[in-house]
Amino acid sequence: MRDADEGVEVLLLKRVHSAGFVPGAYVFPGGRVDERDADPVVMSRTVGLTVEGAAERMGLRDSSPPAAAYYLAALREAFEETGILVARSAGGDPLPTAAAAPSVLEVRDRLLAGACSFAQALEDLGALIDDAAMEYIGHWITPTAEPRRYDARFFAAAVAPGSEPAIHTAEMLEAIWITPVTALERTREGLLPMVFPTIKTLESITDFATTGELLDGFRRRSIPSILPRLIRTPDGIGLRIPEIVSDPS
Repeated sequence: MRDADEGVEVLLLKRVHSAGFVPGAYVFPGGRVDERDADPVVMSRTVGLTVEGAAERMGLRDSSPPAAAYYLAALREAFEETGILVARSAGGDPLPTAAAAPSVLEVRDRLLAGACSFAQALEDLGALIDDAAMEYIGHWITPTAEPRRYDARFFAAAVAPGSEPAIHTAEMLEAIWITPVTALERTREGLLPMVFPTIKTLESITDFATTGELLDGFRRRSIPSILPRLIRTPDGIGLRIPEIVSDPS
């Protein structure tokens, strides 16, 4: 997310129509957690994030992979899919995006090709990840009746104004910066297809005027695990929430 004249903007990606999950839908950057996301080399290039602190915040004590891996996976996946790495140089300057710097694009493409690890990518870029620039904001679990189920953790991260993406075209058709309110309006009009957790996450951030306010606001919240339930309605099958599985606080 970034600050703009209209307020906070979020980055939404449109999935290719051949995708195995929600083809053609607009989603946040993200993907699967890898055990290597909490590699000691990655952790050594992370400022503020600790294994213990992440476990406490997410309610994932003694988990495998550890909770810290979820934070770092969110940043890695965003970098792979958009070329935007939420990090800074050793001198404190924001890292340029892949769209703005060929050297960053080259590292992103090597990471996508499996030619280097995330730890190596961070080292090559001289990048330090700052925990203060991101926050854990949501946990959604697919209803039990669904044949294909996911356990998804959501994070918000602030990037510099003007940051533009260089999308991974094998997985995404386009990327748009948009305010949560406008995104929700377009969804109601049938112009911006999104899945339920994306819609509800956008609804949860509409009242914040800046990225700083948003991150601070969520740091003061406990994040429940939400498992919606499928129900029959006069119009067909619907979802009922929340069904709270746990509360990490």
